[in-house]
Amino acid sequence: MEVTVKHLDRVKFSIRARSHTIVCDQPAENGGEDSGMTPPEFLLASLGSCAAFYAVQYLKTRNLAESGVEVTVTSEKLKQPARLGNFRIQVVCPVALTVEHTEGLMRAVHHCLVHNTLLSPPEIKIELAIMEATVLPV
Repeated sequence: MEVTVKHLDRVKFSIRARSHTIVCDQPAENGGEDSGMTPPEFLLASLGSCAAFYAVQYLKTRNLAESGVEVTVTSEKLKQPARLGNFRIQVVCPVALTVEHTEGLMRAVHHCLVHNTLLSPPEIKIELAIMEATVLPV
């Protein structure tokens, strides 16, 4: 998987994955125009949409529901180091479930790739590439 992030202006960025492009920006109080979600909001969106995908797949494969799943993700800002923590994922199921299906749905949501990535922190390498500057004539 790969995404490319390009600076547009001020604190606004374009993010491209395959043929899709989204905008990341900051609220006005952080110097932005509030024209897109912030990076932490994208993290919550990634976690929530992944959980929703697994919930929907579980319900669809068992012919329990075709639509109506809703997921809310919250977290808190923590310090030292600055980070997000205390994530809470709430999955709203559109139909009543037996105890067996409730447990199955919970197991399915726990298989979310993003959830499992956060539970087992990956190695992250940061590389810096410097573009060659064009030498201007004097």
